[in-house]
Order: sequence, then structure tokens, then C-alpha cells
Amino acid sequence: MAQYAEERVPVASVGVAAVANPGPLGLSAFALTTFVLSSVNAGLIAGTEIKIVVGLALFYGGIAQILAGMWEFRTGNTFGATAFTSYGAFWLAVGGSLQFGWLNVATSAGHAAFGFFLLGWTIFTLMMFLGTLKTNGGLIALFGLLFLTFLFLTIAEFGGGTGVLGGYLGIVTALVAWYNALAGMLSAGRASFTLPVFPMR
Repeated sequence: MAQYAEERVPVASVGVAAVANPGPLGLSAFALTTFVLSSVNAGLIAGTEIKIVVGLALFYGGIAQILAGMWEFRTGNTFGATAFTSYGAFWLAVGGSLQFGWLNVATSAGHAAFGFFLLGWTIFTLMMFLGTLKTNGGLIALFGLLFLTFLFLTIAEFGGGTGVLGGYLGIVTALVAWYNALAGMLSAGRASFTLPVFPMR
């Protein structure tokens, strides 16, 4: 998301103030929220303490990521705008469900309903993954891991496991998202070094 410079509209050339790259913000919001929820799914956070996810999902993963998506629209980056806005809405839905009890996952019907919810996001993430194949290795790894995370969480909700594997995959996904965020920040500033993202072209 942070590396789609070729799609960006040169807004400064038409007399409008340039917009900074919102990719690192969106990636960081996605990474931290994914890291915490995945720690829950992996069994590292248990009991009522899972409520720690709610604030992150609503404000950082949700609102901050949607804002990043809107700024991506402003820069002309269709892929980044679609990804950040969609996953921001995903986190708002998850946070709202946890906070307000919109879904009862204590029942088999609730697990099935959440399974279809995750299945939809698995399909969407596969679409996003296909959109990265000519970008760079960092984004390909991120969306490939995210697809596998959703896939194994979906299988677990349909009774095919505990979700622990999906949780650990989510933790790795978060680390890769942080790597991409840092790479974007370093390349945009005056850092003394940069991180490779392995461009495909």
C-alpha cells in the first residue's frame, strides 16, 4: 500500500497542496490491531482481557485506518484506498461486535455466522493479494500471510480447529505490516538507511 507511487496523482502540479504518504499510518494501525487480536486467537491473551482489542479496533484499526484510506483516495492510490478503508471498516465491525454484543459466538449458530463473515474477508483478501503480484515482495508477503490468517480462522469458526494457527499467522502478518510501514516511513524521510521491499518491476 505504501509503495504504489506510480498510481499517485501529482496533486502539487495542479495547484493543490501535496498529501504525505498515508501508507505507513494505515499499515501501523492495521499491524497493531492485528497483533493484539491475533495474540487473543493464539491463546496468549485470555478471559475478559480480550476487551483490550475493542479500543484498538474502534479507534486505531478502525478510524485511523479509514482516514488513511481517504487520504489514499486523495493521492490517487486506488489499491491503498480500497485496502485501508475496507480493513478499517472490518475493525470497526469487529470492535462493535465485541463491545455491543452484536454477535453471540458462544453458540454454534454464532460461530457459523462469524465463519461466513470471515469467509467474505478471506475472499476479499485473496482479491487484494492478486492485486499485489506486480508490486513488491513486502506487500505480496503481507497479503499472502493475511489471506492464510483469514483462511485458517474461517476454518476454525466452521469447526475445523481452534484458531490458534490463525492467531500465530496473524502475529507474523502484523510483523510484516510493521516492516512495510517502517520501510515507507524511512523512504519518505531523511533517514540514514532504508529497508528493501523487493520490487517486482
